[in-house]
Amino acid sequence: MTDPRYKKLAKMLVEYSAALKKGDRVLLDMIDVPDEFSVELVRAVRAVGAVPLVEVRHTRITREILRDTNQTHAALIRDIEMFRMKRMQAYIAIRGSANANEAADVASDRMALFSKILRPVLNYRVNKTRWCVLRWPTPSMAQAANMSTEAFEDFYFDVCTMNYRKMAKAMMPLEKRMQSADQVQIKGPGTDLTFSVKGIGAKMCKGDRNVPDGEVFSCPVKNSVNGAIQFNTPTLYSGTRFENVRLEFSNGKVTGATANNTKRLNEILNTDPGARYIGEFSLGFNPYILNPMCDILFDEKIAGSLHLTPGQAYEECDNGNRSAVHWDMVLIQRPEWGGGEVWFDGQLIRKNGLFLPKDLKALNPANLK
Repeated sequence: MTDPRYKKLAKMLVEYSAALKKGDRVLLDMIDVPDEFSVELVRAVRAVGAVPLVEVRHTRITREILRDTNQTHAALIRDIEMFRMKRMQAYIAIRGSANANEAADVASDRMALFSKILRPVLNYRVNKTRWCVLRWPTPSMAQAANMSTEAFEDFYFDVCTMNYRKMAKAMMPLEKRMQSADQVQIKGPGTDLTFSVKGIGAKMCKGDRNVPDGEVFSCPVKNSVNGAIQFNTPTLYSGTRFENVRLEFSNGKVTGATANNTKRLNEILNTDPGARYIGEFSLGFNPYILNPMCDILFDEKIAGSLHLTPGQAYEECDNGNRSAVHWDMVLIQRPEWGGGEVWFDGQLIRKNGLFLPKDLKALNPANLK
């Protein structure tokens, strides 16, 4: 018998997140996902009269594809993927993996080449379709979260099917504040960073693009970032795990970057000129997500966190930065993680992970659950 939670999640993704309607064509990108859930998702798509196109992928095969890719091969994949994507009104990706480090031994130059060439497909999907992306719970993720497999699955379905409509209402004042803000300052252990978000805009994320969700993002004016930031969560990028990442900025550019693997970190930041500039700034506040699990779709929503992103900016909040890289790096500012402050135009907005202004207190964990 199929897990009843599969049907609930599939229904939410189709009817709320992707907002599918009769006649919509949707690409279901299923990576290491149980067939039983893929079936439920196809049924949910058809139930609203939409048309499902299913792609089934496996991470071990993807690793082999990447290991010896070249310009001709990657360009062929790009052309085929782009042709298909342009026929879609929507895109839902479910990404599982038995091993989160499956691509760890793929050479950096192969990863960079593939990312650069495939970037137009990602840009089209992000900007031209109604898309939603989420992970699939695996023992690997449970292990990263220091949880049993069963406990992690319970957590996963709770957080992925929470009341996102309630959260969306609570986000509106923060989105408004970020849209009108100019100067932002971030303070904390090893961190004193300033930048401007003037004229960039802001966007709230309420379960209709990423699941789980719970953030409002903007983007620094490209040349305005100055100071240093010390991240306190592990981060996984291109199959490599990084810890203790510290970035130093001068007039927007990363001029110093260190971590447990400083060489690989700088290889990624040297992918192209835009990789050393910031493409996103965001505040996270999902009340169910408290600790990092080295999975960015969860970690960037951690209650009391923020993230800063070297690389590509989103067109919705655009500073003009373009890159094959988009690397969300997370700083948790709750007291048990060292605390910290976020200031907008000289006003203390959040201290030690809790919002202080009256209109923002609905986003604090006790009020969102």
